Amino acid sequence: MNATPLEIPPGFVLREEAHKAAYENGFRIALGVQEGWLGYRSTTARGDIWIARVEGQGSWLLSITHAGVAAEFEMPAIAGIASPGFAVYAFVSLQQLYQTLERVYKLGVSLPDAPLESFKKATAHLPRITEAERMTVQRVGQSLFRDALLEYWNGRCPLTGITDNALLRASHIVPWAECGTDELRLDVHNGLLLSALWDAAFDCGLISFADDGTVLRSPKLTSEAAAALNFDSAVPLDPLTHLHRQNLAHHRTKYGF
Repeated sequence: MNATPLEIPPGFVLREEAHKAAYENGFRIALGVQEGWLGYRSTTARGDIWIARVEGQGSWLLSITHAGVAAEFEMPAIAGIASPGFAVYAFVSLQQLYQTLERVYKLGVSLPDAPLESFKKATAHLPRITEAERMTVQRVGQSLFRDALLEYWNGRCPLTGITDNALLRASHIVPWAECGTDELRLDVHNGLLLSALWDAAFDCGLISFADDGTVLRSPKLTSEAAAALNFDSAVPLDPLTHLHRQNLAHHRTKYGF
């Protein structure tokens, strides 16, 4: 039994707004109604979503079935509401629901296991004996990794706002060669989407990032280079997960921050 009563059956407004919110954020397969919850699925993102409303209050509710997606949220889940999913979140406005659904979709298509599974399928029959063969496998992985980062960071450098695809680089936090597993190599939380100059500075340890996303400057970064980066205008990285922070700690230690 729900301690919080839901709108049952879902009314016209709930059905229309839920369908629109789900459809516009990539969840375009309707799963029907389950005890007041309207279900939707994506063909590309992992996990289903379920949308409902609190009876008489108008608050919007979102239930997520993928535990990995829910684990990335810093917002607290709410208790006392039975749902088809792993966790339930409440929103006072449709705008908040839309913003969260956008995040749910991005996580669903870029979770660590998503690019990894694609990599396994694409390289299952590729030999890895010679250096040339291993480089071919690596290029496949790096291409999939880049695609995942473009999706995760919404196709823009979070520091500069640059969206020109040719100027964006998929930056490994823990470098490919230093990763002990393909899981870490293909983990979207082991990567940043940076513009070319920022990528070069990060790759050689002239800059790094604190746990709150603030850009850190190495004493080795010259004033001229900092000016070219427009260092003082860089905004903190957002969003960062606890997995990002773990990998960034490795980068800071490696370069003495």
